[in-house]
Amino acid sequence: MKYLLICTFLLGGLYGCQDSTKSTEKSDESAVLDSGKQTTITSMKADLLLDSKASLGEGALWNKKTQELYWIDIENGLLHIYNPANQQDKAIKLGQRVGTVVPTEDGNALVALEDGIYEIDLKTEKKKLLAKRPASEASDNRFNDGKCDPAGRFWVGTMSMKMTPKAGNLYLFDNEGKISKSYDSVTVSNGVVWSLDSTKMYYIDTPSKEVKEFAYNNKTGEVSLIKAVITIPDGMGYPDGMTIDSEGMLWIGMWEGFAVTRWNPATGELLMKIDVPASRVTSCAFGGENLDILYITTASIGASEDELKQYPNSGSLFAIKTGYTGVPNFAYKKKKKKMSIRF
Repeated sequence: MKYLLICTFLLGGLYGCQDSTKSTEKSDESAVLDSGKQTTITSMKADLLLDSKASLGEGALWNKKTQELYWIDIENGLLHIYNPANQQDKAIKLGQRVGTVVPTEDGNALVALEDGIYEIDLKTEKKKLLAKRPASEASDNRFNDGKCDPAGRFWVGTMSMKMTPKAGNLYLFDNEGKISKSYDSVTVSNGVVWSLDSTKMYYIDTPSKEVKEFAYNNKTGEVSLIKAVITIPDGMGYPDGMTIDSEGMLWIGMWEGFAVTRWNPATGELLMKIDVPASRVTSCAFGGENLDILYITTASIGASEDELKQYPNSGSLFAIKTGYTGVPNFAYKKKKKKMSIRF
C-alpha cells in the first residue's frame, strides 16, 4: 500500500451491551505469509461487546483497582469508562482531541490532549493542566498514544496532524511532573510496553511496520535503542496499540488488518491472530477480574459507506477470552513533596 494512502487514515491513533466475552470458540487454523514462508497459527474471532460507533476508538487500558476499562475516542475528544459489572459506559467530554489515558495512583486519571498533559478528576470531571506540549513541537503536532512504566512514569508520544514524516517524538513525564524527550524522529508514535523483568521497552512507530526493542533502566527511565524485534509482513496491516501478556508475548492491534496479533519478541514469530470484523483495529488490553479478557478498540474514521455497510460495527468495542492472561497496568505515581518543619 502506498504511504500516502495510509496517511489518509492515520489522523488519530494510528496511529479496549451484552456480555459476550465468554466465547472461546476457535476457528480453523490459518496460514499466514511471512517473508515468503507459510506459517500456521491459531485464529479466533472476537465478539461485539459495545456498539459504540466511535470515530477513532483507542487507548484501551484496564484499571485493576476499579475493575473498569478506560478507552478513548480521539477525534471526538471523549474519555470512556466501561464497567463490565453493570455494562455501563460513561463518556467524559474533554474539549479537544485526546491521545491516551492512564490512571493515577490517587484515583484520578492523566489524559494527553492536543496541547498538553492534564489530570482529570473522575468525580467532578474537571481537568488541570500539568505540562504543556513542549514548545519545540510543531504547531500542528499533538499527543498520541502512551502508558505508564513500572516506576509510574508516564510515556507519551506526539505526531503531526498533517502526517509530516518523522515530526513526532516520544516523551517521558516523570514522577515530579517534568517532561523530557526520550526518542525523536517518529511519524505516528503508538504502542509502548515493558518486559516482565523491567529491562526492556517495546515501542511502535506505526508506518515503520516494526516493533523496536530498547534497553530500559527502571531506576532512571533512560532508554537506548537495541533493534527491531518484529517486522509486520505486507498484507497484514499496520501495528497500532500494544499490550503484553503474562508470558511476555506482545499483542498488537492491526490498523487496516482486521485483527489483533500475538507475537514473540524474542524470535519475531507470529503466534496467534484474533479476527475482528472491522478494518481499523487500534488497541487492546487484558482486563476482567482474572485479566483473562482481551478488550479491543476499533475505528470507523476513513471508512467508505460500502465498508460501513459490510462492517457496521466499525468503531465498536470487542472482547474475547483468548486462553491467555495479561498483567496489571501501571498507574502514574506523583512524587510526594517532603514537608519541612521549622521551629
